[in-house]
Amino acid sequence: MKLLIQIPCYNEEESLQKTIKNLPKSINGIDDIEILVIDDGSTDKTLEIAKRLNVEHIVSFPNNRGLAQAFYAGIEKCLLSGADIIVNTDADNQYLGSDIEKLVFPILDKRADIVVGDRETDHIKHFSLLKKIFQKFGSYSVRKLSNTNVTDTVSGFRAFTRESAMHINIFTDYSYTIETLMQFGARKANIISVPIKTNETLRKSRLFKSIPSFIANQFLTIIRAFSNYQALKVFIFIGLIIITPGIFGFTRFLYYYFIDGGEGHIQSLIFSTVLINIGFIVLMSGILADLISNNRKLIENVSLLIKKKYYKKF
Repeated sequence: MKLLIQIPCYNEEESLQKTIKNLPKSINGIDDIEILVIDDGSTDKTLEIAKRLNVEHIVSFPNNRGLAQAFYAGIEKCLLSGADIIVNTDADNQYLGSDIEKLVFPILDKRADIVVGDRETDHIKHFSLLKKIFQKFGSYSVRKLSNTNVTDTVSGFRAFTRESAMHINIFTDYSYTIETLMQFGARKANIISVPIKTNETLRKSRLFKSIPSFIANQFLTIIRAFSNYQALKVFIFIGLIIITPGIFGFTRFLYYYFIDGGEGHIQSLIFSTVLINIGFIVLMSGILADLISNNRKLIENVSLLIKKKYYKKF
């Protein structure tokens, strides 16, 4: 059983060595543990440090592509390297290396396909009250939309089986955490959370630059990911929002039409008709989007078969 621990990095020269040092050297049930560093176009000495530490695998980008793409490149490299289990951790030493065992054990026991580390953010001292509130509300929203039970939906400390890793497809540049949950939730994969601890922060989060930007980016990611897998629901919701006031306005016109002939309410009729027509077009677009979504699922199935052949272990 081979475990590969991947670490996406961008300008992590100050923390990478400490992160790697704290990774486990052995785990019961694991025969081989290897490390992969994904250098996402770092401009400091991150790549030099990774080479000096003799990590088994390195993927290096010539320019910065974003966390999501670095994560996905790591998954591909891990599969090519014959990993049976893949663990993703951050390079800023946020997560305890010893907690990797907690992520791996449910997979070894065949109780889970994906395991997500729950940071129990309510107890993290350096998280502000506002950040905790947004984390809790955001995680609740993602759980409902993805139909999963993951407590800490933006935690990047995760373990994947080889099979589940082959199902991953990343389309965003910002972050992979929510998008992958939407994918696995749609496939009804077996996902569980395990409580983990965190180290003292060594630097500020590069994803969490400000609360407004974080909310905006995560909101767009949620909408985009949810639309990929639940297109019909999204378009029906939008269509009903548009049609409802149109129907109300049309009913109002009919009321006045039978009372006094509708004189003076023609504008209301025209506006309501426009809303109903637009809403109808949106609903029809939803049907088309649903058909496209079904075709995409078929393409993903074909892609999975190709991946299984391409990543076949020899």
